Amino acid sequence: MDHLNEKDGMRMEFNQENNQVRLCGTMAAAPRYSHSAGGQDFYCFPLEVERLSGSFDLLNIVLRESQLAAVEAEEKARLLVLGELRSFNNRRGEGAKLVLTVLAREISLTDEPDDNHVSLTGTLCKAPNARVTPLGRDICDLLLAVNRRSGRSDYLPCICWGSRAREAAEWTVGTVLHLEGRFQSREYLKLRGDGLERRTAFEVSAAEIAALNRADDRCAVSAPEQ
Repeated sequence: MDHLNEKDGMRMEFNQENNQVRLCGTMAAAPRYSHSAGGQDFYCFPLEVERLSGSFDLLNIVLRESQLAAVEAEEKARLLVLGELRSFNNRRGEGAKLVLTVLAREISLTDEPDDNHVSLTGTLCKAPNARVTPLGRDICDLLLAVNRRSGRSDYLPCICWGSRAREAAEWTVGTVLHLEGRFQSREYLKLRGDGLERRTAFEVSAAEIAALNRADDRCAVSAPEQ
């Protein structure tokens, strides 16, 4: 994608990794305590990022307490976030089972316009789910296992459209994929016993996606626990 070269050398280096996110947006609410790990406290806040259509994605950012103190950001601050997507299973019995956040590696105040770019390389760990929308547009859901340096994997739901969706429908579990796209939020209605409940799903919408080669024994190919 040509626009990946429009930024400085940091953007080029950034895309060499297998799980990279670059977001520019507005802090939509004050940070709140999330969890502790490795002797460090982590906080979470929603980042509002505008799409070209004028609608907004509300994306959860997780960062260390030391990062939060260093940036001194207040609600409505304009922020640049560089990081990677993380997934975890929600075992509380409420909302989506698979929850996605952005773990911030770098965060700073900025005056740049809104931006949302994701670069992923991982293994297809579930058979593609291809379908056609009521308006006749092809769409395909994919679940990508992206390895961390620690040996664990993040399981990231991805979606592609049109000719890319038709091609993706032919891929098999174990195929290694690379995609460039955006991290987005999407509201939907869930039917429950007492009526409809509004929920939010998070996914990566692929602008470009391609199969690289078959997975080998170093790639995670098992779907996450349900």
